[in-house]
Amino acid sequence: MFDLSGKVAFVTGGSRGIGRATAETLAELGAHVVLTYVGNEASARETVAAILGKGHKAEAVRLDVADGPAAEAAIADAAKRLGRLDILVANAGISVDALLLRMKDDDFDRVLGVNLKGAIACSRAAIKVMMRAKTGRVIFVSSVVGEMGNVGQTAYAASKAALLGVAKSLAREYASRGITVNAVTPGYIDTDMTTAMTGEARERTVAGIPLGRTGTAREIATAIAYLASNEAAYVTGQTLRVNGGMYM
Repeated sequence: MFDLSGKVAFVTGGSRGIGRATAETLAELGAHVVLTYVGNEASARETVAAILGKGHKAEAVRLDVADGPAAEAAIADAAKRLGRLDILVANAGISVDALLLRMKDDDFDRVLGVNLKGAIACSRAAIKVMMRAKTGRVIFVSSVVGEMGNVGQTAYAASKAALLGVAKSLAREYASRGITVNAVTPGYIDTDMTTAMTGEARERTVAGIPLGRTGTAREIATAIAYLASNEAAYVTGQTLRVNGGMYM
């Protein structure tokens, strides 16, 4: 598979779900992984312990990516301590679901603050480091909802759709510095965020997936690992859809 030996990866929201699978996968491929968490320190410690237990390298730092200056400081510190930063996976995200007419402005702002502004703050900090090395990989974890929309998820869809435009713009801005910028759009993946959907709602969703099943966090992590690898050196400004055919 892909070889990330000697590389340093910064994965936001890396304590569970897609973030955890990504942290574990990148570490297994040889990267030293710095994963972030907001409130669930126990889960973050468990993830790090699992990675270390397999003989790989990982550490956890507490970070709310919605705090732009804190995000930039955390990435700058990691790069300074570890001597480099090769990969940023901007995965941290939240969803506050409600029909638009019922959504509070504060909730809308919070979703955009974490999912969009947080990802931008992290990419700004990472790119500063990567420019000096003239190489790097920035990967945004967007969502199929950002491409096709979903009832009750206007804020979430807006934030995830915006990341696709950010990826294309940054790809053009920093290609000459050897930095690639791409996005992954997961479909319906079995994570803490989706397990709340049960019964008929879940059945209807799965029925709309041509492959007839939900995806796994590991399948998303593998796609991210590809974009982080040397094998994807000629891939930039792209959206890699991993959704079982849910959106084509």
